[in-house]
Amino acid sequence: MSDTITIQELRFERHLPAPVETVWRYLTESDLRARWFMGGSIDPRPGGKMEFIFDHDQLSDNDVPMPERFAANKGKRWSEEIIDIDPPHLIAYTFGTNSEGVATFELAPSDDGGTLLTLVHSRIATREQAINYGGGWTSHLAVLEARLAGRPVPDFWALHKQCQDKVAAELADA
Repeated sequence: MSDTITIQELRFERHLPAPVETVWRYLTESDLRARWFMGGSIDPRPGGKMEFIFDHDQLSDNDVPMPERFAANKGKRWSEEIIDIDPPHLIAYTFGTNSEGVATFELAPSDDGGTLLTLVHSRIATREQAINYGGGWTSHLAVLEARLAGRPVPDFWALHKQCQDKVAAELADA
């Protein structure tokens, strides 16, 4: 696991305990994507839309209240544009306020039958966005890893706060 956090770009590398094809399904199939991030439909082609539905209450295995600052987002739907796609190895789409950022996921097989996932979120405009997206991606990737390994996620919101605080500390002097 390796992370590079800057104000302009976030880079995460994770070794996941599942083959590339399984991880790809978790990135692109709505019901599986909803288990670790956000569900929504997908038109899997360059220029196609990828829908997101904010329902993070479903990410905790325990009954955990959503923090007030996120409550207004519950059920929110929006779409981003797919920039590049090469199943099952690459998907890149716009992501962020006004879709100015780009999230690129690359998948490669590892020697043990798992997957090396690399996520790069580029074109981030501000320190606050880097903290928000950095904490979000770190926590969502932890949930993805747990789901693939068959481990529980008792409290997504506690995990999210911990990850966001860590990213904020890393960017404190930036």
